[in-house]
Amino acid sequence: MAGKAKEKVSRKVYERELLRLQTELVRLQEWVRAEGARLVVVFEGRDAAGKGGTIKRVSEHLNPRVARIAALPKPTERERTQWYFQRYVEHLPAAGEIVLFDRSWYNRAGVEHVMGFCTKEEYQLFLRQCPIFERMLVEDGILLRKYWFSVSDTEQQDRFRRRLEDPLRRWKLSPMDLESLTRWEAYSRAKDEMMVHTDIAEAPWYVVESDDKKRARLNMIAHLLDSVPYQEVPPPVLELPERPASTGYVRTPRDLQTYVPDHAADL
Repeated sequence: MAGKAKEKVSRKVYERELLRLQTELVRLQEWVRAEGARLVVVFEGRDAAGKGGTIKRVSEHLNPRVARIAALPKPTERERTQWYFQRYVEHLPAAGEIVLFDRSWYNRAGVEHVMGFCTKEEYQLFLRQCPIFERMLVEDGILLRKYWFSVSDTEQQDRFRRRLEDPLRRWKLSPMDLESLTRWEAYSRAKDEMMVHTDIAEAPWYVVESDDKKRARLNMIAHLLDSVPYQEVPPPVLELPERPASTGYVRTPRDLQTYVPDHAADL
């Protein structure tokens, strides 16, 4: 089994299974909307661990009015004076909504703690309050799923190098990302400490091995679907109406409007 787990998933198998899983995600979405459920999915992990790519595949075919991504920037001066969890609370779902957190309140247990962006007292307070906060969410009926994407140090470095050389992905690389290379063990200790305090029965952590991105995406989505007791909701019966007869409308002449140049014709 160990040898098989290291094999790369072929593109053909990956694309076929991804399409099947994404079809199920649409069914999950319709169930959430019909039942008035509230689903929160937390994506955490090291830089370049594959969170963003997985979120993209999860949300690709979902209705943005139902499923949205919450990727919060660094807090403002005003937000720094609030209760730490306050700015995350306003992004929680209402009935019939799904929220995908691209990083979350766990910033305090990771980058803020390791990089010294919070005090020791703030960090300890977070570790005490976070389980209470998450139990409150679950007790109120929110379906909370937490995924930690685990990537090896060598694979992370390779991904950073590819980002550095790729103009389409260069924006993903920041000085903070590069700093994480030199603080690998500090981030590892922070993750271990976070797990000790926040891997609770009501909201457990699920670790996704992500050195193989394709495998990680399939495994995470399949687990999410298996963890939610959704059922298929029959779609409404729709019929295309007959197009009515013309009433004499004449389209505006083309030369009175400005069209974009036909770039495709020059290819």
